[in-house]
Amino acid sequence: MRFDSTEAAGGLQLAALPALLAAAAVLLLSACSRGASSGELTVAGSTSIQPFCDRWAEVYMEDHAGCAVNVQGGGSSAGIQAARSGAAHIGMSSRPLKPEEEDLVEIVVARDGLAIIVHPENVLESLSLQEVRAVFEGSVRSWSVLGGPAKPVHVITREEGSGTRGAFQELVMGDSRIFRGAIVQDSNGTVREIVAGDPNAVGYISLGLVDDRVRALKLDGVEATEESIESGAYPLVRPFLFVAREAPRDRAGNFLDFVLSEEGQALIKKEGLIPVRRRTP
Repeated sequence: MRFDSTEAAGGLQLAALPALLAAAAVLLLSACSRGASSGELTVAGSTSIQPFCDRWAEVYMEDHAGCAVNVQGGGSSAGIQAARSGAAHIGMSSRPLKPEEEDLVEIVVARDGLAIIVHPENVLESLSLQEVRAVFEGSVRSWSVLGGPAKPVHVITREEGSGTRGAFQELVMGDSRIFRGAIVQDSNGTVREIVAGDPNAVGYISLGLVDDRVRALKLDGVEATEESIESGAYPLVRPFLFVAREAPRDRAGNFLDFVLSEEGQALIKKEGLIPVRRRTP
């Protein structure tokens, strides 16, 4: 509406000023710097993906003023359920969707190697997949059977419903089950901490979370590296997924675009994950 320069018009303009200021504030926030939508974006699920998503969110928010990305853990199954119920805009899963979950949209945001980790003092360098399976099903209870010291094997595993455990079950265990004497932990980080503090422990975590406190064993002589994963030589590889009730758009779509951008993929490559190609519009 256009107002003339009169006393009446001035009164109307003053009366309308609060509403105009409020509208301007909304427009300013909705711009969210590079065009992202305003408000909080909730991303929840896999504890394997969580630390990498934390990094994505940190860098994204630095460049998108007014956009808050809230990253939560809880596990892959919890993330899938949160996306389905609408409790989260995006769920994170480190396992493929089950048939009953395939009503959700899934986007591969990275690929990850699954590392079998031991304490740095462990003398073993390599195990076969059959040996790893025997350890985790409880058939091998002493490191001496595998060429190590006469010490008991302390098996550390993830909880049921974990995407990491699901991937390990599928890729390593097959029809065998992880034995009941294994110590169950609720995140990759806690598995790493226990193995780092116990020379007799063995566990499995995301390759991207391996640091100098633990050591990743070779599998059938093949080291877990980006090259061996991309060539198919290293056998334990899984997708990292974002899932949602529909194709992400608005603030979720903008965040996903950043994650799959050159900048976003470069961030996780530095952390040991395998980048994926950017999605096509």
